[in-house]
Amino acid sequence: MQIRTTTDQDLGVFVDTIHAAFGRFAETPAEGGGGLWWSAVEMDRGLLASTADGLPVGTAASYSFELTLPGGVLAPAAGVSAVGVLPSYRRQGVLSAMMRYQLDELRDRGEFLSVLLASEAPIYGRFGYGPATYTARLTVPRHRAALDLPRARGAADGPAAGAADGPAPHLDARPVEVLRRADCGEILEAVYDRYRRAQPGALSRPRRWWDLGAGEPPVSSAPRYVAVHRDADGVPDGYASYSRGDSDALTVDEIITTDDAVFTALARFLLGHDLVAEVVFRHVPPEHPLRWQLADFRAGQVGGDTDWLWVRLLDVPRALTARGWYADGELVLDVDDPFLGERGRYLLTVRDGRADCVRTDREPDLSLDIRDLGSVYLGGTAPTTLVRAGHIRAHHPAAPALADALFRSDRSPHCLHWF
Repeated sequence: MQIRTTTDQDLGVFVDTIHAAFGRFAETPAEGGGGLWWSAVEMDRGLLASTADGLPVGTAASYSFELTLPGGVLAPAAGVSAVGVLPSYRRQGVLSAMMRYQLDELRDRGEFLSVLLASEAPIYGRFGYGPATYTARLTVPRHRAALDLPRARGAADGPAAGAADGPAPHLDARPVEVLRRADCGEILEAVYDRYRRAQPGALSRPRRWWDLGAGEPPVSSAPRYVAVHRDADGVPDGYASYSRGDSDALTVDEIITTDDAVFTALARFLLGHDLVAEVVFRHVPPEHPLRWQLADFRAGQVGGDTDWLWVRLLDVPRALTARGWYADGELVLDVDDPFLGERGRYLLTVRDGRADCVRTDREPDLSLDIRDLGSVYLGGTAPTTLVRAGHIRAHHPAAPALADALFRSDRSPHCLHWF
């Protein structure tokens, strides 16, 4: 078997092979080559596996993204996608060979983080990836969709604030403008870019993706309505992309904003939509306050609770020193990377939000697999959870709590981007 990096001339073969691997037929590109998930593939980052006689049997690719780390740090990350092997060549080591080749190639490029969305959860852990962000679907019946008024008031607000004298504190009363997806591409791009820079776990959406309409709505040009919120100066500071299909459900692709009050204003608008039986929010991050804002707490029906972004560290010291930190302390981490046949013991020292990470021969505080380090890296998975699961070994009782304090983030990591 041969594995090589693809070129632009390989696009047709690459697309046909990945579709055949999943039993599908490739769609016909729209004029200009856009509107398809694979139209943004970077062919200089693709891989093609072939038999000795030249038959293509497997593909893999990676996109050039930025990943927002805790502390608002923007780090380059390889977004692995389009991984597939022809059904007639599975269980023959093709996938493992491609993944090892890809990791070596990413390291040669100087990259220290790799991320993916796992089509099947059992597959990618053995290659060193761990689930790091989570998302859920929230369904709210329209007849139970009333939002409660905020209860927190300052002394200056007085007991009657929010009643006869205007909106309650923190209640945004500015109107929401409804546009069509085709008419507001620049607004979507600008608002999302501000959001992803502030949200741990978020990925960039490169201009090329918007131009080509690659991916899922609202990146794609599929018909959608977009509710746009503007600040006091008229600048868009939030949007919600939504549609109503053949059912009586209003489906919300995403609400994008950095302001909780703006999120609430957009959610209130959507929940007040006429002639629908329910509103379905496709991506709600863990511990989001929307359920608590419902007057009927039980009205918010959580479903589709799942992993989303999986993370793999390619260079442990670089990755740990890249992110921001919110507590001081020291940990010795004994990290095993069985897929690449590597093991390292690292002293992680955190002071004033910055970390130093060096090799050490000190006794470890925690022993863990590289996939588990990927899971805790963004702060979305508590190390104590993996200790209790039997995946991380604590060498003394205080180590798990210290690891929790060190690896936490200022807010739950969340990723919306599909790739």
